[in-house]
Amino acid sequence: MVSALTRAGWYVRCAQRSVGSTTPNADIISGLDLVSSTNWQAALTGVQAVVHLAARAHRSKTTQNRESDLYFSINVDGTMQLARSAIAAGVRDFIFLSSIAVNGRTTDGRKPFCEQDSIAPDTVYGKSKAIAEQRLSDLAANSKMSVTAIRAPMIYGAGAVGNFERLTSAVRSGVPLPFGSIRNRRAFLGIDNLTSFVQHRLGTSNPSNFEVFLLADNEHVSTPEFIRLLARACARPTRLFPVPISLLRAPMNYLGLSDALIGSLEMDASKANATGWHCPVTLAEGLSRSISP
Repeated sequence: MVSALTRAGWYVRCAQRSVGSTTPNADIISGLDLVSSTNWQAALTGVQAVVHLAARAHRSKTTQNRESDLYFSINVDGTMQLARSAIAAGVRDFIFLSSIAVNGRTTDGRKPFCEQDSIAPDTVYGKSKAIAEQRLSDLAANSKMSVTAIRAPMIYGAGAVGNFERLTSAVRSGVPLPFGSIRNRRAFLGIDNLTSFVQHRLGTSNPSNFEVFLLADNEHVSTPEFIRLLARACARPTRLFPVPISLLRAPMNYLGLSDALIGSLEMDASKANATGWHCPVTLAEGLSRSISP
């Protein structure tokens, strides 16, 4: 995100918890934890817009349940401290990276998720994002700061962690994968499409104090189709073999991956497209850009 905004002509100040690698053109302020006591004044001085990407994520459901207080402390209380500080500093736009987990885990047996759906988070992570959205909406209603919440599915790109990293490692290693019988449809979001939409929102006058957008690539594909595209990007053969879903579900449930690999997750991103924005990168192109030589 820092690199994309810098290329687009923004002067970017990068706030981060610890010293790490980022674009050399960014103004970096380290030592800022996402908690309710953080003093954001120095980081927010002179800032027009905040793009808030930090959160606790990529843990199993069991770990989330065990660390629920930590999830809410970081993803809710830390977010609200940043947002209140942004209002006090006169920030114009606040973009919050939320999650499709706010809507639920799967669209099996129903139409694609959209912004008008009742929320139904069933993980600690999803609930923390849902609460943060609601509190940001309440905060924005009484301020001059415009808040955009982006609900995203799995985000892939160079250096991505979580399930994308695991799947990429498996494909590169050549290990046979037992997903050949899966017939689902899932949404994904390439990092280039995410950064493009953020740039679009930052360049648009937003009359609403708070808006939610579901954002995804144009293509919805099955798990086997995604693996085939990933293998092509990695220049590796696709090694898929069929296992009956009834047999596959038990071990996937144990690993907490059943919904992510077997279930469908479709998203209606027409509201984002109606703003005049369209995905600049296809799924295949995005996966090719994600793979380091």
